[in-house]
Amino acid sequence: MTHYEKLGLFYLGRPYDLIENRPKPGWLLYDSKDLVTHAVCVGMTGSGKTGLCVGLLEEAAIDGIPAIVIDPKGDLTNLMLTFPELRGEDFLPWINEDDARKKAVSPSDFAAEQAALWKSGLAQWGQDGARIARLREAADFAVYTPGSQAGIPVSILHSFAPPPQAILADAELLGERIGTTATSLLGLLGIEADPIQSREHILISTILDCCWKQRQGLDLATLIQQIQTPPLNRIGVMDLETFYPSKDRFELAMRLNNLLAAPGFAAWLEGEALDIGRLLHTNEGKPRIAIFSIAHLSEAERMFFVTLLLSQTLGWMRTQPGTSTLRAILYMDEIFGFFPPVANPPSKRPLLTLLKQARAFGVGVVLATQNPVDLDYKGLANTGTWFIGRLQTERDKARVLEGLEGASASTGKKFDRSRMQEVLAGLGSRVFLMHNVHDEAPEIFETRWVLSYLRGPLTRVQIKTLMEPRRAAGGVSPGGGTAEKPGSLVASASTQEESRGRASIQNRLIQRPVLPPDVRQYFVPASGRQPPDTELVYQPTVFGSALVRVSSAKQGVEITRNLRLLAPITGGALAVDWSMARDAGMISSDLEPEPLEEARFTELPAEAGNAKSYRGWKKAFHDWLYRSQTVQLWKSQRFNEMSNPGESERDFRIRLQEIAHERRDRLVEQMRKKYAPKILRLQERIRRAEQAVEREQEQATHSKVQTAISIGATLLGAFLGRKAVSTSSLGKATTAVRGAGRSMKEAKDVKRAKENVEALQERLADLEAEFEDETEGLGASDAIPSEDLETVTLRPTKTNISVRLVALAWAPYWQDGRGIPTPAWGEGTKNSPGG
Repeated sequence: MTHYEKLGLFYLGRPYDLIENRPKPGWLLYDSKDLVTHAVCVGMTGSGKTGLCVGLLEEAAIDGIPAIVIDPKGDLTNLMLTFPELRGEDFLPWINEDDARKKAVSPSDFAAEQAALWKSGLAQWGQDGARIARLREAADFAVYTPGSQAGIPVSILHSFAPPPQAILADAELLGERIGTTATSLLGLLGIEADPIQSREHILISTILDCCWKQRQGLDLATLIQQIQTPPLNRIGVMDLETFYPSKDRFELAMRLNNLLAAPGFAAWLEGEALDIGRLLHTNEGKPRIAIFSIAHLSEAERMFFVTLLLSQTLGWMRTQPGTSTLRAILYMDEIFGFFPPVANPPSKRPLLTLLKQARAFGVGVVLATQNPVDLDYKGLANTGTWFIGRLQTERDKARVLEGLEGASASTGKKFDRSRMQEVLAGLGSRVFLMHNVHDEAPEIFETRWVLSYLRGPLTRVQIKTLMEPRRAAGGVSPGGGTAEKPGSLVASASTQEESRGRASIQNRLIQRPVLPPDVRQYFVPASGRQPPDTELVYQPTVFGSALVRVSSAKQGVEITRNLRLLAPITGGALAVDWSMARDAGMISSDLEPEPLEEARFTELPAEAGNAKSYRGWKKAFHDWLYRSQTVQLWKSQRFNEMSNPGESERDFRIRLQEIAHERRDRLVEQMRKKYAPKILRLQERIRRAEQAVEREQEQATHSKVQTAISIGATLLGAFLGRKAVSTSSLGKATTAVRGAGRSMKEAKDVKRAKENVEALQERLADLEAEFEDETEGLGASDAIPSEDLETVTLRPTKTNISVRLVALAWAPYWQDGRGIPTPAWGEGTKNSPGG
């Protein structure tokens, strides 16, 4: 394993000496845990900001960290351009042909030059095609294009569904979600609505609040109807008509209707749902870098979509367990206009909430801009890492210094403004200052060569070319399909059997049949308004209510489900087949004792009029529950972990990845604590030894000087012609000889002192190498998706199945003149009893 490929460290570049204007030896490695306190990257055009951020996202992908990437300009789509073979033909479809024309070379020759350039650039940074292949293998990459079919389209309808219970239970978060949704939607209509003064905003917010608290979802068509006929009579202390007359409400409804009817708006209603959990990981649990390219949108559409995406991210985040390890990244490039210092656009509030709360959930927010004056630095005061590149104006530098000073003050560290100002003035292309509150001092570094081909923003045609095979193969379908969920109590049935059961409603219609008094019968309540030219028809079904408990002390599992099912009565050899049952969507007390007036009934099979049949159906219900209501769990032998009931294999693998990261971080921290005292002691000994070298050198220099003076004086006397050698002259000569001896001794002392320093430095290097060797074995993240998980199947015991009620239940349908029935009751989801 390469020295920088380990331990959750992001390889961003190498240290840089601003004075000598050249890189230093070694590597700049950034601890992924530091990113949970968020990061800001600022730098003018040409500073290398895009390359730094692309490199950071590449490192996250290699380390198994998923990311939501918001790309207003289209630069981040370059993450899709990775070519392990580094061949010219791989680069050819993606080169900028204008650049080739400017150089007066053919496209194929220019592509070959780009391939050679990338190969050479990677080699200079200890990288090659194998690392590109590792990047592609470690994570899935996809480009989403809301409001366009170029990439993977995104449906906004999911954004009007009720938020998770964690948000519903928090009045502040719910109010924030409602407010941002209403503001962004009105902004899409061109209405700048004040949440306090605007009656449009208040009405839409009230409708959302009413529906969401009742767990009712909305789409735009339903919202238009709700605006015309709101589910309330008063707003505040005023009646609805006084507050917002129906004529004015109709105008607002028409504006929404025009938006919905616009030809281009259909693209907003198709594609993948904004399900953050599904966007961050594939169905197999593989981390994904989800790139949302919004360069093609208008300003209002960008604000609308970004606000919805941030709100959905916030809602997903609140449903996750807390962790100190980096779980995911939310990255936004060119944040100009979305987080201004003075104004309050819809996107600002969820961003502020994420910056304040995301740390506890392991979500790192990374914001980038080339316009520092357009950032709210007060909102970024708690940001832990600042990447600062070359800045264009003094005003930009002043605002960055203001932000750095605030970040330092929040951690209690001293901030040297003049020194920092001097450093900012000396930054060049691809040279950045990293101010990390988790480090002792700022670091200046040069960014590494990225693995992705940075050709500039991709066109919509190029994005379509990239994503077409994935769309056709269904390779990126975070919102599509239904993943199997081990642990859920599932009833099996086929669509064909369901249709056969429903077909009984086409039988001859009769009045309410007369039944024996020992046959209990109930009526499923009808819901909704009756469609025109239809009549209400009741179809016989069997209502079954049971309590099923699945427990295992060994596996630590205890599941209790209340099941309320409706099974059709077919009239065949098997009159009631419980495998065809569906969730009733109600409890026993919801059943009504009498039908609605003027209703008609389908013919009741003879078996349904006999009380003995229900005793047999009750026994069959019990037996079917015993056979079918199993719980499947996944077990990881590597981590000795068991999936939770209802947790899919995909979600379990994602949780195992987080466990692996947390375990890795703990082991690394233990290693650091183990070696830190030894390293510190050696560093102190080296410091003292270096001081000894300096003392010995000073003494040796002094001795040499004295010896030279003595010898010089003696020679001078001889030179001046003294005929007799006096005792004084002999003494001076002797002293000179002795001085020369001392000089030689002092020189040897210097040599020994230097050798001592070198020996200590070698011991320090050996100790650091020993630390590297021990931590090397810890490796990077375990390859969780490739682990063979053990399947554990649990079944309820017969004594743990309590059947409470099996009785006749009439289900209502609206039937038109052609005999086509439409359910008139709140049907549950097929095959999901208790779900």
